[in-house]
Amino acid sequence: MSVMRTKSVEQSIADTDEPEFRLKKSLSALDLTVFGVGVVIGAGIFTLTGRAAHDVAGPAIVVSFVVAAIACTLAALCYAEFASTVPVAGSAYTFSYSSLGELFAWIIGWDLILEMFLGASVVAQGWSAYLGTLMSQLGLPIPEAIGYGGTVDLMAVLLVLVLGGLMTFGIKESLRVNLVLVAIKIFIVLFVIVAGILFVNPANWSPFVPPAQPTDAPSGLTQPLLQFFSGIEPTAFGVGGIFAGAALVFFAYIGFDVVATTAEETKNPQRDMPIGIIASLLICTLLYCAVSLVVTGMVPYQELDPAAALANAFVYHGADWMATLISAGAVAGLTTVVLTLLIGATRIIFAMSRDALLPASLAKVHPKLRTPWVISIIVTVIVAIVAGFTPVGLLEEMVNIGTLSAFVLVSVGVIVLRRKRPDLKRSFRVPLNPWLPGLSALVCIYLMLNLTVETWLRFLIWLVVGFVIYFAYSRRHSRIGQPGYEEFALPHVVSHERDESDDDPRRAETRGE
Repeated sequence: MSVMRTKSVEQSIADTDEPEFRLKKSLSALDLTVFGVGVVIGAGIFTLTGRAAHDVAGPAIVVSFVVAAIACTLAALCYAEFASTVPVAGSAYTFSYSSLGELFAWIIGWDLILEMFLGASVVAQGWSAYLGTLMSQLGLPIPEAIGYGGTVDLMAVLLVLVLGGLMTFGIKESLRVNLVLVAIKIFIVLFVIVAGILFVNPANWSPFVPPAQPTDAPSGLTQPLLQFFSGIEPTAFGVGGIFAGAALVFFAYIGFDVVATTAEETKNPQRDMPIGIIASLLICTLLYCAVSLVVTGMVPYQELDPAAALANAFVYHGADWMATLISAGAVAGLTTVVLTLLIGATRIIFAMSRDALLPASLAKVHPKLRTPWVISIIVTVIVAIVAGFTPVGLLEEMVNIGTLSAFVLVSVGVIVLRRKRPDLKRSFRVPLNPWLPGLSALVCIYLMLNLTVETWLRFLIWLVVGFVIYFAYSRRHSRIGQPGYEEFALPHVVSHERDESDDDPRRAETRGE
């Protein structure tokens, strides 16, 4: 019962054909691209751009977005190779099971559950905040007791329940709604870019890279882990500010990995998964760069409002009505993010339950809808409770550290699986292996070190809880650890019982021995 036992790629794929676990294959490359854009483009495009420009990079925030996109592309290439080679629900969890072993698979699955549960809850609360702003601007304010920051955030709860019901009804139906909302979101973003160009003053881009200057450094548990160990004081602006900005805006790209969780429901995953992952990342990069150019051109970076830079940039020029439009765009944008994270969470738990690392009874697929309805209901209820009653603002960085740890293991897993299984058919291959996957892992580790000490402490506590569950339950119940389990990739044994007649030399002779 080794904790390093692996589950072959062939067995992972064979499990998807079992009637009780079979999901409906209905997604195309366009669906996956929309899915990726839907989760990556959220409120960050309206707020994070201005904050990073104001605090650390100035107009050079455009370069920061490009640097962050390059770092994300390294991880995206690794995901694309794995998702096209192992087209199974579970994303990084399934990939790690095939390459690094069961314990690593459990760790990453446990981290992804943290990422998507907290991510969906945090974003649902953010959606409630933007909805409250929008309704106030329209003259229909939401009562404080049931709005963002109230006794119960009823708006966030209702959003999660509606999207959870949609997700349970069907993946294709979910993505149709997602397509409409993403279209609205992109239309508003493009409209804002075009309208903003009219107010751009090129003088605001000079100097493009402001001179470096010292900044107030956080201390204690709120300082980055790298600063805690090295004692290096951070600086703002200059070349260092570009990279500090890249570390900050990197998290605006997080989410493309959720596309990989739907590999099992894709019609042609070998072709469509790489297209969906890379295309969504490219589209988001272009939109981020365009918005950052416009907002820093509209207002001097020193005068940007870090909380709501884009909306206030239009207010700065007297176009107050644009702030209402931006709030509407944020509401549509965050709806798609919550929906995508809910779907991702159910697929991770589904894959872990099918492998019996979590109770196998959870992995029931509805006979007509072909969705994991039991898990969908459980995920919806938990996320709704957390979003409605818990102040999760302090846990936002937990989403980032869970994601980055997944990126590291996927990058390393590509190298390992290439060595262990060079015979596998790979419709997409990461170029320059092992150098690019190795660089991807190093970049992600560096970004993890830039997260705060308290985030690392919470992360370690979450891992300890995960280890306790694994060794108390999952290791003993694991499907591939059961005595009668037969590995698909190995020759099947007809019988494990010894037949005494095998010792009879006459029977040996008839067998040609």
